[in-house]
Amino acid sequence: MPAVTVRNLPEATHRALRVRAALHGRSTEAEIRDILENAVRPDGRVKLGSVLADIARRAGLTNEDVKVLEQARDKAPAEPLGFE
Repeated sequence: MPAVTVRNLPEATHRALRVRAALHGRSTEAEIRDILENAVRPDGRVKLGSVLADIARRAGLTNEDVKVLEQARDKAPAEPLGFE
């Protein structure tokens, strides 16, 4: 798993992280992981699967439509591109 080192963190910031971690009942490292996770992957982020499902719903597709499309789909493996 990747590791990150944060240099030149002000002492006041480090102290605030330790206090925040203690309030949440976890280590400072776990608190920092949680902060970073929420910053870059917030709960309200748009997920591709949700967007595609919404498009299908607005288009009026049903499970039966999906079954028909699946049956009609070409199941042969894709051929690699040639650049000659």
